[in-house]
Amino acid sequence: MSGWLKIVGLGPGSDAMITPEVSDALADATDVVGYVPYVNRVAPREGLTRHGSDNREEIRRAEQALQLALEGYRVVVVSSGDPGVFAMASAVFEALEAGDAAWRKLDIEVLPGISAMLAASARAGAPLGHDFCCINLSDNLKPWALIEKRLRLAVDADFAMAFYNPRSKARPVGFERTLDVLREACEPERIIIFARAVSTPEESINVTTLEDATPEMADMRTLVIVGSRQTRQIEREGKPLVYTPRSAV
Repeated sequence: MSGWLKIVGLGPGSDAMITPEVSDALADATDVVGYVPYVNRVAPREGLTRHGSDNREEIRRAEQALQLALEGYRVVVVSSGDPGVFAMASAVFEALEAGDAAWRKLDIEVLPGISAMLAASARAGAPLGHDFCCINLSDNLKPWALIEKRLRLAVDADFAMAFYNPRSKARPVGFERTLDVLREACEPERIIIFARAVSTPEESINVTTLEDATPEMADMRTLVIVGSRQTRQIEREGKPLVYTPRSAV
């Protein structure tokens, strides 16, 4: 079988954060499949067909990619960040499990990318330097009650937390509710970081406290990091450095 399928991460935005392994896969591909903005990050060239689709068509997109590979094409499915973090790797495997048995014979590989939470953490210092968890705040695929339960348990366990998809035009109140839950469970001075469009020209890093945080500080291009009780801020000239010690108290 000559076709193959690689599920790759394009990193948070800058081409400098695309791994050489992913660059090699893109150079060898005949087809690129993904959400339109991510497909558009792959430069057109002769011999490459780009298949862009809507953000909510993940399973159909995965099925298309699997079928193209079955037909002998060299297919790359693109995600931003890392493909295994709230992205296309899970969608492809969901389609694979439920779909054509012939798809299971394909050469399928997941190539990691630099996730938004790791890029954001590096820009701020090392707020994820000890135990942490990652929560998608979108309630499109799970109920708000489950999100709230996980928030409260994460605070109780004293994890630092990284939040994806905090606030969109379709979900303007979700992040406000998240802040309400955190304020019920955390001290007002808990450090919170709003990292927007990391590694792009629009990048901004805002280090503040839970007391001063507002819903409007986040949008869909923002990765939010909430520190644990142990997280500290080092003041210096310019932007502060935030880190969580590796030793727990």
